[in-house]
Amino acid sequence: METQLVELALDDWSAATPNEAWIAALEAGKVLYFPRLGFELQPQERALLTPALLSPDVRNISLDANGRLKGAVGDEAVQQLAAGMVGRFRAQAQQLIHGLLPHYVPALRLAPTSYRPAQVETRVQSWRADDRRLHVDAFPSRPNYGERILRVFTNVNPDGAPRVWRVGEPFEDIARRFLPRAKPYARWQARLLQALHVTKSFRSEYDHLMLQLHDGMKSDLDYQKTSPQENAEFPPGSVWVCFSDQTSHAVMAGQYMLEQTLHLDAAKQYNPASSPLAILSRLTGRPLV
Repeated sequence: METQLVELALDDWSAATPNEAWIAALEAGKVLYFPRLGFELQPQERALLTPALLSPDVRNISLDANGRLKGAVGDEAVQQLAAGMVGRFRAQAQQLIHGLLPHYVPALRLAPTSYRPAQVETRVQSWRADDRRLHVDAFPSRPNYGERILRVFTNVNPDGAPRVWRVGEPFEDIARRFLPRAKPYARWQARLLQALHVTKSFRSEYDHLMLQLHDGMKSDLDYQKTSPQENAEFPPGSVWVCFSDQTSHAVMAGQYMLEQTLHLDAAKQYNPASSPLAILSRLTGRPLV
């Protein structure tokens, strides 16, 4: 398997410009890796580098589009400091994406920005929720009808510890492997899930198949061990970008990360034919949304 990482020398958030090769790599599911594009913490923000900041009942601290911080414990000063740090990262992440991918800008939809102070290695979860297993992102309760999930990550670990990923095979290879195992889609089941409020809206066949790929990958322990994959270590002071609904990834280790999610209509890509929606539609021979 050829490497799924594309290393880029950019060292200024505001200096990104569109590049056809980078864009094609990103839309093919590869990870754009910026080893010199760090997010600098202000001196007072170093006090936020503690898992004690995280409310015990949540996985991440998040800042919504209206500037509301959720998931952090502490007094008003701590809340404002955390919101300021996360908001500054949001602005820089958007600046990077707008410079790199200007064609996307009118169509981008901003999702909450997250700060993840918890240690990956000590997290205890069910196999479905265990992100230490290779997977592509798909959400049981939130159908998205093929909308893309573009993510910008940065490691702010103060102790030099990398964020360690495994990156797996290309999306079409995953689809060809797991589609034959997928349970058939039933509209009546999708209607029932919506009526019972298990899903926030009607689950399309695309969303059903993406969940089948997600669960199929995570439940197959032999696949986890033996499928084509590479290790990627993202040190503090680095940034990486990918479509997490297309890039096969597993998060193996690390602590203290900031992440920005942006959603994009698949039809608004530079090459819509490279999207998971287009690939799954082609492989099944029918429209899925």
